Formats: sequence, structure tokens, C-alpha cells
Amino acid sequence: MEFDKPVTGGPCWTELGTSDLEGAKRFYADLFGWRPETDPRPEAGGYTVAHLADAPVAALTPLYQESQPVAWNVSFAVPDADAAVRRVEEAGGTVVLGPMDVFDMGRFAVVLDATGAAFQLWQARAFRGAGLFNAPGTLGWVELATRGTARARDFYTTVFDWSAESSEWYTEWALGGAKFGGMADMGDRFPPEMPPHWMPYFAVADVDATAEGAERAGGAVVLAPVTVPDGPRIAVLRDPQGAEFGVHLEGVEG
Repeated sequence: MEFDKPVTGGPCWTELGTSDLEGAKRFYADLFGWRPETDPRPEAGGYTVAHLADAPVAALTPLYQESQPVAWNVSFAVPDADAAVRRVEEAGGTVVLGPMDVFDMGRFAVVLDATGAAFQLWQARAFRGAGLFNAPGTLGWVELATRGTARARDFYTTVFDWSAESSEWYTEWALGGAKFGGMADMGDRFPPEMPPHWMPYFAVADVDATAEGAERAGGAVVLAPVTVPDGPRIAVLRDPQGAEFGVHLEGVEG
């Protein structure tokens, strides 16, 4: 990403919903060096914030509903969650949950875009989001995979005022000229039952070593390390519970 802190309209946080919170805590601590801290309050439902040094970088949570998939989710910063939800609906999206307050931390909602991909809206109060981007083990890029790229482009440029620069095979999202993510057409590369989705990419110092480390820790390699033409070296990995995420070479955006 070409910015180093949460900005309005941009990705500000990522969290994992997992079927095995303790197992996920061990896996990502081994892989990225995260230090997980679980909120002890019963009403927090096991919400766990992962840190690098003193910076919050991601969250791990139990599954809160039977229908909730094991997956990483991406949150985007908005000044007013209620107004953002209205924009989502007007642009053809759907509200799944909220808006609702989270203690004194902020206000959030879960929504689907016009192609069915889920993401979250975050109105910050006491908590702004990730305290570090683009360093090893932290969020460095976000990517939408969808079968409706034209509809998605119209949706996000309307809801967030993003700009979109498209090539034959990929679209890059930007805010104020600063790139932070991309969009790929799912085409035939994904199983037909897989829904559109957002996926975080974490920056790493060595993509190949990280992929090997994921396998040693009980995960799997979905896309083997590859260098994208005119882009970074990347890989897509799967944790032991089945959540997929990307890694890319630190300091090289998509």
C-alpha cells in the first residue's frame, strides 16, 4: 500500500474468523511473529488482537454464527458508518449486520458489494485500526476476487470515491493517487461454488521462506511463490483451519 496509516475510504483493519482460535493464534505467531492478546471480557466473545511490538496489526476471532465461513475479512475506514451503509444499499449492495457500536472503540457494519463479496465498514472512535502497514507481518495490500468486475468497479468508485486503473488482467484501486489494492476476475481459476471475496496480503521479507514456514506450521500453499510481471513476488497460503491469505515481498506493492 502506498500509505502507512488508516485513511478515510482505505483498508484500515483485517480480521480472521476461525474455527480454532488457539490453533490460529499459534500458527500466525509462528509465521509472522504476532503476539496475540485476547480480550478477557465475556461480551468481547474471544476477540483477539495480534500485535507486532506495540502495534495492533490484525485480529483473530471465533466464528460467531454457524453460517460464518472460516476466512479473513477486510475493513474499510469511513467517517460515518450509517451514511456509508446507505451508500452501499444505493449502489446495489446489501447490509448483513449493523451498523452497531463496539464498546467505545468504534461503530461497524458488515455488508456485501453488488457482486456478493463481503467486507466491513469501520467508523473509528477510540480505535483507528492497524498501527503499522507494509512492514513484515503486517497488512500490505488487499485484493477483491469477483466474477463481476465491471459491477464491482462501479460499486466501489461510487461508495468510496476510489479510482481504478485497469489492465487486461488486473485492476488497481487507489485513493488520491495512492494505490492500496486490486481486483481480479475469478473466471475459471476458482471453483464455481467459491463466492466473490476480499483477501488480505501481508508483507514479508522472504516470500519463499514464508511459504515453507506455513507448510511446516500445518498450513498449505495454494499459489506457489511467483513473481508477477512488473510486480511483486507473491504467494497465496492457507492456514490449518482453511482460511486463505496472500503474502508479498515487503516494500513492493501489487
